[in-house]
Amino acid sequence: MTGAMYAAIAGLRTHMQNLNVIGNNVANVNTYGYKSARSVFKTALYTTLSGGSDGTPVVGGANPSQIGYGSTMGSIGIDMSTGNYAVTGMATDLMLDGDGFFILSDKTTAEQFNGTGTDQAVLDGMNLTRVGNFMFGPDGYLAKEDGSGVVYGFLCTGYDGNGNPTYSDQLVPIRLPGLQVDEQGNKKVVYPSVDPDTKRLQDATHEVTNGADTVEEPYPKVELSGITIDRNTGTITGTTKDTNELITIGVIAVGNVKNPNGVTNLGDNYYQAGAGSGGLSVSLLGGAAQSMFGTPADSAGMSYFMNKSLTDDPNAAADELPDACRLRSGGKTRVLQNGLEMSKTDLAQEISQMILTQRGYQANTRIITVTDSMLEELVNMKR
Repeated sequence: MTGAMYAAIAGLRTHMQNLNVIGNNVANVNTYGYKSARSVFKTALYTTLSGGSDGTPVVGGANPSQIGYGSTMGSIGIDMSTGNYAVTGMATDLMLDGDGFFILSDKTTAEQFNGTGTDQAVLDGMNLTRVGNFMFGPDGYLAKEDGSGVVYGFLCTGYDGNGNPTYSDQLVPIRLPGLQVDEQGNKKVVYPSVDPDTKRLQDATHEVTNGADTVEEPYPKVELSGITIDRNTGTITGTTKDTNELITIGVIAVGNVKNPNGVTNLGDNYYQAGAGSGGLSVSLLGGAAQSMFGTPADSAGMSYFMNKSLTDDPNAAADELPDACRLRSGGKTRVLQNGLEMSKTDLAQEISQMILTQRGYQANTRIITVTDSMLEELVNMKR
């Protein structure tokens, strides 16, 4: 008899956990980029009263007789499918229409990449988000509005002889190029370049005299009067206020994992490619792959690598470089400007699940009440 009570207690506990999941979904019904969760129950311990048998030539078989002891939480999963588009009107508000995440971290993470096997651990430690509420801050970096991280991608390093933009082969924070002003007041946009000694991308610098000392400082960042982000490539362009020219800033990188539902939720709209996700890889949207590197957009593994200039052998073949350095195609994913991804919470479904959970909890309390009543009658038999 007490087994029924224990089973009911287990049911109460499980339904309470389910209500926590539902409550969190409802609380985030208006949270941009929120991915709703669901809980799956499973049966708890079973006791076998009698085993089963296959039968004999004389008698038939018998099924096992078992009694269960309630339910427990089997798993809590998240729905990582794409939500609806919500117009905000902000030029730097972005939504990924399809699979993938924006990759964010602090400004120094790029210095940890070295073109070796340790790059995967660095990648997996970066933050992922589906909420692209970005802005170009006063320091010229494309970052979250709350300053919690800068957006990573590939920077424009200038233009070739045909006027086509050239790009870095290193995953770096997206930031504006510098503005050079000479003694005559002439203004010129200066792009980052690869340092010949460290092989790392660095901003253009100039000498600044501070008292008796002369130091190298980056040029001040250009200011833009308009920003456009191509939906098929993620390429950021804008018109400068000082020189009134259309410039290319860079290309936004997209992070992908083998199992999107296996990412770890860190809170604050951030995820991480922890155990169960299959590890983070860097992708380019299809059009960007073609325009940047001349690689077909549908190629499974591009022969260009985000840290090729940092490897010991810059001429290494594709299969000799670590997987973390391999650029992949972003498939059919697009980036939409002037809007954010809406919450995946379906309020009608959550309210229905709340009612079912309430009734399930109520039914389990009835089991406890009835069991208590039966125990009371048993105790009172001696009267």
